[in-house]
Amino acid sequence: QVQLVESGGGLVQAGGSLRLSCAASGSIFTIDHWGWYRQVPGKQRELVARIISGGSTNYADSVKGRFTISRDNARNTVYLQMNNLKPEDTAVYYCNAFRRLDLYDYWGQGTQVTVSS
Repeated sequence: QVQLVESGGGLVQAGGSLRLSCAASGSIFTIDHWGWYRQVPGKQRELVARIISGGSTNYADSVKGRFTISRDNARNTVYLQMNNLKPEDTAVYYCNAFRRLDLYDYWGQGTQVTVSS
């Protein structure tokens, strides 16, 4: 089992910044990929950024150049630094841990990010 707890969401004006944190605990050694997803009401959850085993990263086109995903192994924490935020970034952001062995996804409880224009 892996437990994920997000923090750092909130209300920010357009152009501002936020940093989301995801504290992981449990059998984290079984996890291959770490990521952040977001979801707005009525739409599917979408990938924002991901760290793949080996350290490479993927980003949604809409956030490239503005968001940065990173991982602190000593703290068992994954971060999402979000700069130059736009109103369309408003969503609930979820931390994700993916295990390739059985294609299993772990999810955090989500944290709300609201960007005002």
